Amino acid sequence: MSYSFKGRVRYSEIGENGCLTLPGIQDYYQDCCTFQSEEIGQGMEVLEARQRAWVLSAWQIVVNRYPKMGETIVATTAPYGFKGFLGMRNFTLTTEAGGLLSYANSIWTNIDTKTGLPARLTDEDTRGYVLDEKLDMDYAPRKIALPVGMRAEEPFAIQKHHLDTHHHVNNCQYIRMAADYLPERFVICQMRAEYKKQALLGDVFYPAVKQEEGKVTVALSTESGEPYAIVEFTAACRLQK
Repeated sequence: MSYSFKGRVRYSEIGENGCLTLPGIQDYYQDCCTFQSEEIGQGMEVLEARQRAWVLSAWQIVVNRYPKMGETIVATTAPYGFKGFLGMRNFTLTTEAGGLLSYANSIWTNIDTKTGLPARLTDEDTRGYVLDEKLDMDYAPRKIALPVGMRAEEPFAIQKHHLDTHHHVNNCQYIRMAADYLPERFVICQMRAEYKKQALLGDVFYPAVKQEEGKVTVALSTESGEPYAIVEFTAACRLQK
């Protein structure tokens, strides 16, 4: 069963072009599934008491058009599958009239917060969620291959403002960090992210970047090269005006 909430693009959510940014779209999606979980009795406090948490493993977000400041938008999410310790969700962002602005697929891992390890799903974990049909879209693979010849960039440390309620780097922060390496006038049509390792306060990211025709791949890794996250941006080729 899907869940929706309506919003209006705020000045604090727009970029230099006056439109909602990709991380802004991601925030609307993240808020939408959080609101649904709270409404059905699977919210943060409930999960915390059970020592469970949903941690994002992969994103695929496609953008048809970035809404402008002041535009009314509707974010919608629907879970479509549970398997092992994984949960799968689709998202859409539409205009008030129903025009499709963006759509997405996401894969989440159910974590035992006491051990930090994936926990096989039980009826208690999935209670209240009603599965919907899988969104009709071109699904990319969950894993992102690192291209050869990536260029090392200056390392940087994780700060307090990067953290969320689980005390590790919020999934959207990785996208903001990776987007800093995009060339000027690169308009994102699709973003894929694979989250491989949780980053904590004081950890140091060693970025590596590869720019190709219409695509930029960013790896945020440990000093030894073990990725925390890999983010792939594809340039807009069919964006609406």
